[in-house]
Amino acid sequence: MNLNTAHRIVSLLPSSTEIVAALGFEAQLVGRSHECDFPAGLDHLPTCTAPKFDPDGRSYEIDQRVKAILQESLSVYRIEADTLKELAPTLIVTQSQCEVCAVSFDEVNRVVCDFLDLPAEIVSLEPNGLDDVFADIQRVANALGVPERGTGLVTEMQSRMNRITAQAASLENKPTVALIEWIDPPMAAGNWMPNLVEMAGGINLFGEPGKHSPWLAWDDLLAANPDVIVLLPCGYNIAKTQEEMAALTSREGWSQLTAVQQGRVYITDGNQYFNRPGPRLVESVEILAEILHPDVFNFEYEGTGWVRSE
Repeated sequence: MNLNTAHRIVSLLPSSTEIVAALGFEAQLVGRSHECDFPAGLDHLPTCTAPKFDPDGRSYEIDQRVKAILQESLSVYRIEADTLKELAPTLIVTQSQCEVCAVSFDEVNRVVCDFLDLPAEIVSLEPNGLDDVFADIQRVANALGVPERGTGLVTEMQSRMNRITAQAASLENKPTVALIEWIDPPMAAGNWMPNLVEMAGGINLFGEPGKHSPWLAWDDLLAANPDVIVLLPCGYNIAKTQEEMAALTSREGWSQLTAVQQGRVYITDGNQYFNRPGPRLVESVEILAEILHPDVFNFEYEGTGWVRSE
């Protein structure tokens, strides 16, 4: 495809919608997932996906619903095939990294190729680690016929991240950090997020770069006794996470943790920042930097991107 080609783009995950917009193609989006909400002003676009489970309820209830569906189907989301057919997209962006995060590539491929027989190009993203996020941005740019824009966006992101990394590297006191990606049952953060902690001047305790987020045994958290705990539950904003905090604070040993006693437990908007492998991972590093080293970094995200847990 070349730059002058008129695209009809359907993005089936929030991060790819942000990538498409950052590359300058927001106006050519014709459909989105039910979770795509950034940049602002996407409400008019038809939604092409829906969850197969009730997303309301407590962390434990949602976890149980999702696990039950995964035992029976490819994805916990369904594709609105009739809507997709009406939109007649030329490019569909989906993912193959996580069956829980968004509609799966296999599901999209089955519907588009076997059921609808649409002549659309399918771009499947697989951001297991931070370098994969950069590669995915370039992959979308290539599909849109603007590889130079992808290179420029990645370079800009890396430059901003590198500035923080360089400044944080000179700091002597680097706190140990536990990132919690799900509350009940507890899950640590993996994939690209351990890299963000290191960039921001912290020592990541759980989760490995490039690997899926692991379940977190409570005894392991107590034994590690982190200096800082950062909550960024997948799909949750700050208010929703605050509602769920009792699932952690009521556990035995919570009040004795160093992070709790020193008032260094933080709630972030994981849904808008950390959980989305796209352009705003830069902002995620900035949020972590000002949480971990408030005397050095101040990007003014407090109150919107993160709050201190009460």
